[in-house]
Amino acid sequence: MRWPPPAVSQEVYAWLSCNPQIRREIDRLVSRESDETGLLRRSLDHLANDEPDSQERWQQLLFTLRYLEELRAEPAVLAAAVLSHEYADAAELPPTLVDEFGDEILGLLQQLRELRRVAAAGGTRTDAVRAEGLRRLLLAVVNDVRVVLIRLCEQLSLLRVLVKNENDESRRSVARETTDVYAPLANRLGAWQLKWEMEDLSFRILEPGRYQQIAQMLDERRDDRDSYVQRFVEELRSKLADAGIDADVAGRSKHIYSIWRKLTSKQLEFQELSDLRAVRVLVEDVATCYGVLGQVHALWLPIRGEFDDYIATPKGNFYRSLHTAVIGPEGRTVEIQIRTHDMHKDAELGVAAHWRYKEGGQHDDEALNRRVLLMRRLLEWGERSEDHELLEAFASESEQRVYVLTPAGDVVDLPAGATPLDFAYRIHTDVGHRCRGAKVNGRIAPLTHELKSGEQVEVLTTRNGEPARDWLNPHLGYLRSARARAKVRQWFRQMDFGRHVAEGRDLLSRELERLGLGSVELKPLLARFNFKRIEQLLAAIGAGDITPLQVARLAENRPGPRLQEPRTPLKLRSARPVGPTGITIEGVGNLMTTLARCCKPVPDDTVVGYITRGRGVTIHRRDCSNMLRVGDEDRRRLIQVQWGFATSSTYPVDLELEAWDRKGLLRDISAVLADSDSNVTQLNTSVDDSTGVARITVTVEIADIEVLSRILARLTILDNVVSARRRN
Repeated sequence: MRWPPPAVSQEVYAWLSCNPQIRREIDRLVSRESDETGLLRRSLDHLANDEPDSQERWQQLLFTLRYLEELRAEPAVLAAAVLSHEYADAAELPPTLVDEFGDEILGLLQQLRELRRVAAAGGTRTDAVRAEGLRRLLLAVVNDVRVVLIRLCEQLSLLRVLVKNENDESRRSVARETTDVYAPLANRLGAWQLKWEMEDLSFRILEPGRYQQIAQMLDERRDDRDSYVQRFVEELRSKLADAGIDADVAGRSKHIYSIWRKLTSKQLEFQELSDLRAVRVLVEDVATCYGVLGQVHALWLPIRGEFDDYIATPKGNFYRSLHTAVIGPEGRTVEIQIRTHDMHKDAELGVAAHWRYKEGGQHDDEALNRRVLLMRRLLEWGERSEDHELLEAFASESEQRVYVLTPAGDVVDLPAGATPLDFAYRIHTDVGHRCRGAKVNGRIAPLTHELKSGEQVEVLTTRNGEPARDWLNPHLGYLRSARARAKVRQWFRQMDFGRHVAEGRDLLSRELERLGLGSVELKPLLARFNFKRIEQLLAAIGAGDITPLQVARLAENRPGPRLQEPRTPLKLRSARPVGPTGITIEGVGNLMTTLARCCKPVPDDTVVGYITRGRGVTIHRRDCSNMLRVGDEDRRRLIQVQWGFATSSTYPVDLELEAWDRKGLLRDISAVLADSDSNVTQLNTSVDDSTGVARITVTVEIADIEVLSRILARLTILDNVVSARRRN
């Protein structure tokens, strides 16, 4: 069926009759449509019912459709491109579109409009950092990779029209935007054809003199260069097949902008370029790489000094390949790269990715890199991209970071879930402190608003503001980034410096007194904590950044958590030696032990000791039948024992407690000591009946000062305990 349909207005029909080239191209596209829903035809019918557009606008649309067709885009994408062209300048999409074309196309149109809005808000890119920010933002705001593809084709089509219109004042800004933003996007997504054509057309607009100079140096049209490369590829493929080598061979001719970049970046003369025509050979293993190299050098004369072995000596980014250049048929130079399929995958998608090398700079945003990789995989699958796991992975990568715009068009990278307050602190600490409100996309928004990629944020500040403590409450949702929370804490830490110094001095004094260390010289300890003044150390203790125990350890002047000899000398007691049975008995001295023959306990069995008459302690399993039949009178002979596999040194320490006497006081103290991995060797109690004050001295065996500090801290918080400290 020919196009347009009879229903179009006479004015549109007459206009199309005057532009037969446009009509023939649309006829061709419509006739090739295989989709039974006729989405492309219906979208073109929809467009034709409007007033006729300029010939340039129609040409731009047809260029877009042709590029998408070459990329094997499905009918829904072509229809979305037509409707996007129709409603590019409309304030809103008509509500009837969803009924006419469905949710899928409506979703593509909405994302295309968002992409245009974000690009416009980003302004004119003038430096690499801002351009990179906008590229990241454009990749972040879309949830369907086809939207990026349509936008790239639209931009290239616009260039195709502008390159012939020298009177259009917007052509230079469009060319600059394409070079800075859209061509690198096409490069990252592996759309090489779009990328090189964008770069060449932009270069032709921005530097017409240099473009013509390089074109004249080439002395042949690009079509001729492509034809030569194709003949070279076919000959090499045939020769390798004859040699029994299974290889994938492909080639391309270098485009004008790429030639200019190489000439300027490496300061070369045109005659020194050896890669105007390049061929790539992919094989299965490393040995075959060198086999192909031998075949190539046997077929054509290699150029001296142009061979590089990046397999034996990889580049700094782990790029691996063999590079050589030869004089091919008709005396023309050809560069040949030889590598394995795995090396090629790393070069395209891994650390050595080609787009990183071409764009330069650091691309350390791993979330962005994974997103680009998934986009490329989705584009490569095309209509077969029905893998739900792949689509879900792409969606999840979209949720890790958000990219928002400042009023000046700069892009700010924030963690997912960030708020306008996080944004304010990312701009500047002082802006965050003075923030009192925010506008998102021109509308007042609460400081707890969860930002989304593509939103434009304006911070409202007061002249003399300060942060609120509520901002640190995670349940209120003011701050999501650790960086912003740290800045708020730092502000309060500075404001509360005096109070923290006093609290830190009190905490340290009490800890040293409990440990029986008395006063210590703090000045020698400052360097260990990276402080210059004693007040800073005390403030850190008061703020909870440093514990008093850490200071006490250094004051003890020991490298590890060991207890130094106190002013009252402590007698070192070794742990109970492990007997021949492997059993340790704590608290009753060394006793002879034997394993019971009735139940034959082995290590890790739950055991119990039975004190015999004259034969020491016999070790039984707890479920031993003889132990279960022990009478009430003999049950007093049962003692607690354990398997002893390690030895350690312990120190006896005298503790002194003062408390108001109460019922159950000793029971609570004993419970604390029992739970503190210590052994009580002596306990004395005295109570002053006139005052009701109990004084308790305890001798415990401990392993290190940390255990001592833990015991004293737990004893101090017991009911009625006034003080607990180490006795000197």
